[in-house]
Amino acid sequence: MSQLKLLEKVIKSLERESIPYMLTGSLVSSFQGSPRSTHDIDIIISIEIDQVPLIMNTFGTKRFYINRDSVKEAIINNGQFNVLDTYEGDKIDFWILTSSRFDRRRFSRRQKVRFSGFEVYISSPEDTIIQKLLWSRLSGGSEKQFEDALGVYELQYDNLDLEYMNYWSKELDIESLYKKIISDAEIEK
Repeated sequence: MSQLKLLEKVIKSLERESIPYMLTGSLVSSFQGSPRSTHDIDIIISIEIDQVPLIMNTFGTKRFYINRDSVKEAIINNGQFNVLDTYEGDKIDFWILTSSRFDRRRFSRRQKVRFSGFEVYISSPEDTIIQKLLWSRLSGGSEKQFEDALGVYELQYDNLDLEYMNYWSKELDIESLYKKIISDAEIEK
């Protein structure tokens, strides 16, 4: 199964179980900006501890490997858990929606788009850029994350809410990275 077929299967499962979600990460930055290969799928979900059986029933099949304790721990600690496709080796990283203001705000701004033949909720371009810059800073300056953010900025520039991005870059202490994006971007203004 291709990564996109796997994504479609996962999204349909989440929607069937009414689990709020948002695709994020490199798949989205490739869709909104400069394409690059990635070996995992990043999805933010909003679930509570009493929904662990629902997740286990949804992904605890012969095709997938999922660890119940990892799911519980991720929910309790606002972390992440993995689901592995045992046939193809692909990995889905499920991130738990946290109560942070930025997480809540970007989740509320998610957009439904047609993605490779099916509809899926993804992060807005502004939120993709801000999150990629945040990941770059948190990982000690990941050039890959910065380049992903730059690609989205360049391609989506005419439609970006720059005021929103200025606000969150200051709020999340990534203003220097955001200013670098502005200076590095090759945009016809």
